[in-house]
Amino acid sequence: MKVLFIGGTGVISSACAALAVEQGLELYLLNRGVTSRPVPDGAVQLIGDIRNPEQVKAVLQDYKFDAVVDWIAFGPEHIQTDIELFSGKTDQFVFISSASVYQTPPSRLPVTEDTPLDNPFWQYSQDKIACEKLLMSEYKKSGFPITIVRPSHTYDKTMLPNRGKFTDIDRMLKGKPVVLQGDGTSIWTLTHHKDFAVGFNGLLGNSKAIGEAYHITSDEWLTWDQIMHILADTVNAKADIVHIPSDLLAAYFPDMGPGLLGDKSHSMIFDNSKIRELVPAFNPRISFREGAKEIIQWFNEVSERRALNQDYNEKMDRLIGIYKSIWPK
Repeated sequence: MKVLFIGGTGVISSACAALAVEQGLELYLLNRGVTSRPVPDGAVQLIGDIRNPEQVKAVLQDYKFDAVVDWIAFGPEHIQTDIELFSGKTDQFVFISSASVYQTPPSRLPVTEDTPLDNPFWQYSQDKIACEKLLMSEYKKSGFPITIVRPSHTYDKTMLPNRGKFTDIDRMLKGKPVVLQGDGTSIWTLTHHKDFAVGFNGLLGNSKAIGEAYHITSDEWLTWDQIMHILADTVNAKADIVHIPSDLLAAYFPDMGPGLLGDKSHSMIFDNSKIRELVPAFNPRISFREGAKEIIQWFNEVSERRALNQDYNEKMDRLIGIYKSIWPK
């Protein structure tokens, strides 16, 4: 099976690419050739910028694929380019959407693929919804062979899930308090990228996936308090957690506000029955406690990875001081 990944060296796609080569797929990666993650041995790298359609058309003129996956489409204009480039050149087009497109906050849990798509808080999610609508319209109109995949919070060893990244780890190591939104009891789902890859790759070339949408997540549900305590345990520290309302955090950190109010503030539990029915091999095995050990080991390997965000540190100290003065325990 001949597969093209547009991108293919990101957090999620790198695991899917490595597994694809291991599975014997004929894998091509189309990207600009600028990446911190290596192209897996056995894959063919094609140099081209998907934002330059004429260049890509020239690069791909002699190719036809069983499946094309666009890992880096974020708006309807990107999807329109994909439709124009790949109509008649692939038997399956896979769009990487996001589980944040689902109704936020959800009216019921667990979330299924039939949960309404409605996120009024986050432009990123609204753009992904617009992409999905355009693709479904094209599928119904012309038969463009789409499959939609909605990852939730998927990570690898380079990604800490907490807002302050390694700066929060350093704070805990020094006995300083860290902040979580709400009361820390909202439930979150963290998925290791290698687990995700098993479900995802099972969709490639599968005719039953055409015209369908799937989310692919872990079945491990953790509160944000549990997540922070796992990270603290991994570095032999204690998590002194200060709980602050999400609205206040969003106002204090405007750049983080949309993703907080439009995603991480709300409990998100997923029913994976649909992907499991089509891909029986999908069975997430890597707990976040295991994943946290990988993450901390990766940060500890190179000192530069543990660089601190002093602006964040100072803002957190001020916020915690103000909040405790108004709301002492």
